[in-house]
This record gives sequence, structure tokens and C-alpha cells, in this order.
Amino acid sequence: MTVRDGVTLAGAITSGLRHALEDDPKVVLMGEDIGKLGGVFRVTDGLQRDFGTDRVMDMPLAEAGIMGTAVGLAYRGYRPVVEIQFDGFIYPAFDQIVAQVAKLHYRSRGTVRMPITIRVPFGGGIGSVEHHSESPEAYFAHTSGLRVVSCANPQDAHWMIRQAVACDDPVVFFEPKRRYWMKGDVDDDMGMAPSLDRARIVTAGTDVTLVAYGPLVATALDAALAAQDDGLSVEVVDLRSLSPLDFETVEASVRKTGRLVVAHEAQQYGGLGAEIAASVTERCFAELLAPPARVTGFDTPYPAARLEDHFLPGLDRMLDAVDRVMGRQNSLTGWTA
Repeated sequence: MTVRDGVTLAGAITSGLRHALEDDPKVVLMGEDIGKLGGVFRVTDGLQRDFGTDRVMDMPLAEAGIMGTAVGLAYRGYRPVVEIQFDGFIYPAFDQIVAQVAKLHYRSRGTVRMPITIRVPFGGGIGSVEHHSESPEAYFAHTSGLRVVSCANPQDAHWMIRQAVACDDPVVFFEPKRRYWMKGDVDDDMGMAPSLDRARIVTAGTDVTLVAYGPLVATALDAALAAQDDGLSVEVVDLRSLSPLDFETVEASVRKTGRLVVAHEAQQYGGLGAEIAASVTERCFAELLAPPARVTGFDTPYPAARLEDHFLPGLDRMLDAVDRVMGRQNSLTGWTA
């Protein structure tokens, strides 16, 4: 067992990919500038040097072509790991992912497997230009046949990328780009890793369940800490898996607290927050003490970098939602339940 401290989330993914390449000669990495450059976020830094150009491959700037090549490799027994350089670049590959990758196992009655991992840096918070800060996860969570996951800390980043690459199902792996430089301890022992499709209770509480994933888990933890000063106990749940959703963990938490707040950076309409709120209402209606609340991005295209702080859900908006489900007056809005 090896425990490393002070590892960045990006570095944890790098080490996870290194383990995957070492463990299975059929694992290949593909993407734009992932070889000599090591990717724009340097997540694949040093891997081409150590494993060669036939296993860590620089590809043309053509996402549909990259995904089509990955499908062909999967047919031949390989385990491609595709990097989409930025979230907004995934749309040219959308047809390949939802019409081919997601359906071939079902269409072939189990004969064909698509063990493809699609790595996507996603979300805002880094001041990027247009098409470089998106949250497209709901498109893929809506698509049957895909697993969709998102890590929120270095330890999960390391374990989950290794599990994704080893999985026989196609996995869309969303990486919170503004958390790439978050540091933490990383245990390499996969025997300690929870299942890829399980949520986790990050911090226990009794008054409100606050559900988040990816980049907003850290914000949710800040909100839980701030709420303590106001006498509230907030339980933070990190979803980890967006499809399938671990409703068992979320339900158990809501049955205990009686209140639910769901947070994500993506727009509200048709987002994962709506699915979680509706499903929890169906399953836990008798235990709910207040309607669920959503804290999300606005229903607009992602704004220019100078406005993204207004678009992204932050600490104040989360605390406002906590106050609303508690039926308390909020100092920001001045409303009273």
C-alpha cells in the first residue's frame, strides 16, 4: 500500500492512467496534444515518454474522428481512453458517443463491448473563452448505455479513472477543471476503493441534505461549515456517479434530514437537479419537511469570463437555498417563509 500526500487532482488522474497503462497492454490513450505536450492541463505529462507513441497517441483536431477511431479499437479488443481537450469540444463527437458507443453493446445483444473511457475537463471557474467552460453532463446522463461519473477530489480521481478504464461499459469521465490543482492524499490501494457507481457522504448532518458533484462538492463543504455558525447541521453528499444515480445513499440521507438541496453548475432546466428532486419527492414524499431546492447555473449560454462568478453557484446561493428549505429568513434576499 502506498499513500502519497499533497497530490493534485490532475496528478492523481495522471497516476491512475499510469497504473492503467501498466496493468493492461490493451489500454491506449488518444487525444489532441496529449503526447509530447502532456495535454493542455498536463494530465498526461510524461506518459508518452514512458509508454511510447503507439500507446499515447496525439490525434488530429477532429473529435468525431478520434471517437470513431476509438470505436474501431474497442471492436478489436483495446481499451481506448479518449481525452476531449475541453468540454465544449465534445459536440462534434456527440453522434459517435450517443448513436454508436452507447448502443453497440445493446444492439449486438452483448456480443460487442465498448470499453471506452471519455475524459472531459468540464465546468467553469478558470476564466476561459467561449466553448471552454461548459457543463454538458445531462446530455450523456440522459443516454442509456453510458456510465457518467465525476470526481471531486484527488483520491476519487485516482481510483475512479482506474475503475473507469477497467470497466467493460463506456464511461464518460467528467473532470472538474477548476479543481485540477486541489491537493490531497492518495492511496493507491484499489481494495479500498468504493464502487464506481456509489455516492459518498462527505460530511454527516441532521438538518439538510446538500447534494453536489464535481467542482461544487468543495463549495458544498464550505456551505456546510458556514451553516454551522448559524446552528445548522448540513449533510453533504458527493454523487460521484451521475448515471446510474445512487438513490439509495441520497434517499437514506433525505429520510434522516427531511430536506434536500441539489447543486450543479449546469443550467437548471432539464438538469440532473430536476431528476434528483423529482425522484426524491416520489420516493421520500412522506419524510420531506419542505420542497427540494435547486442551486444551478442560469438558463443562458455560458457567459464571458468576466461574468462567470455571477453565473456559477457559490457559497451565498447555496446558503440561501439551505435557508429556504429550513423556512428561515435570508439576509441576502430578505424573504421570509
